[in-house]
Amino acid sequence: MKLDVSNSIKFFGENAFLRSKEYALKQLEVLKTGEGKGSEFLGWVNLPQSINKTELNDIVEQAKSLQNLESVVIVGIGGSYLGAKAVIEALKPHFEQTKPEILFAGHTLNGNYHKELLEYLQNKEYGVIVISKSGTTTEPAIAFRLLYSDMKKRWDKKTIRERLVVITDAKKGALRQLADKEKIKSYIIADDIGGRFSVLSAVGLLPIAVAGFDINEFLKGASDAQNICLEPSLENPAIKYAAIRNLLYAMGHKIEIFVNYNHKLMYLAEWWKQLFGESEGKENKGIFPASVSFTTDLHSLGQYIQQGERHLFETTIFIEEDSDFPAIPKDDENLDKLNYLAGKNMEYVNQKATQATIMAHVEGKVPNMIIAINKLDEYNLGFLIYFFEVACGISAYMLGVNPFDQPGVEDYKKNMFKLLGKE
Repeated sequence: MKLDVSNSIKFFGENAFLRSKEYALKQLEVLKTGEGKGSEFLGWVNLPQSINKTELNDIVEQAKSLQNLESVVIVGIGGSYLGAKAVIEALKPHFEQTKPEILFAGHTLNGNYHKELLEYLQNKEYGVIVISKSGTTTEPAIAFRLLYSDMKKRWDKKTIRERLVVITDAKKGALRQLADKEKIKSYIIADDIGGRFSVLSAVGLLPIAVAGFDINEFLKGASDAQNICLEPSLENPAIKYAAIRNLLYAMGHKIEIFVNYNHKLMYLAEWWKQLFGESEGKENKGIFPASVSFTTDLHSLGQYIQQGERHLFETTIFIEEDSDFPAIPKDDENLDKLNYLAGKNMEYVNQKATQATIMAHVEGKVPNMIIAINKLDEYNLGFLIYFFEVACGISAYMLGVNPFDQPGVEDYKKNMFKLLGKE
């Protein structure tokens, strides 16, 4: 992974960047030593290099058993599904399903979604991975109740045990009680790992493995990122990224736009938005995380980014080795005037569009950072995810907020429970 910050530094200069990096470095030490707010949730920091190999092998074997099914439904919300979905969507072909196909439930309260899901599954041999620390979070709890009820109508207890996996608390909660009572296979969500930092645990690893992707390579990328992103160096990319973000925020750039030029990265953006939104958005502080998919959104939001209010900046994800095909054919009539591109592949055009857009936006006073990976694979996704996790922790500490809680999430729940008549 390479981080190019030159199109942001020009907005504030090298001296300010150096001071911000030095402060970011201090916050990295706070993160590593556990001296900051939320230190009881730092189990993710050493996770890539400390994950139990026995558990990892067990996850791989469990994934193989679920791969005999036609469909596997991942039940979860927030960090319990976004990381896995981000990786699976990034790696699977655009127009093919994984085998088994991976479906998701419990991330919405929309009735039509779950009605149609249950109808779709009626002729499917399916399994379920349900992920919830408490087992009582409303959205996944309702979805699991629906699916578990259907499973009990269709199969006996032995068959259900072969198709159902629980990922939950080690000792307490509704799902722990169910798993222990019915002898259902389970994995533990560690007390010191919050949901949005859990993708490198069984929460993300099992669904990714079921989808057929290499979780060993995924963890290898994260492990290499751990070596680099915990290094007490001003050249550490996590230090640089956090330093730039906070400098821009202090200058009035309150919105960060995560930009991709490959639609496979759309759900990586969704995971990234949860990571930074829940970690930084508190105490009336924080950069608002948004995302766009270019060049598609250049024909909708591009106008605003170019000439709207100057309160935003961009972080662009660039894949160096993307598809070489298809090549653009020559047309004898040339009615569309595209013969000047004949023989060139579409990714060449996409890369030139990337460069041109960054140039235009920077000229339009939109700071830009570029994160480049050589190709889109398990290793690079593992690296990116760990990089963003560390940078997020540093950045939130620079803001002076606890990166690892989300007290505001409870406010809507209190109102909802009251309106629903919960005792």
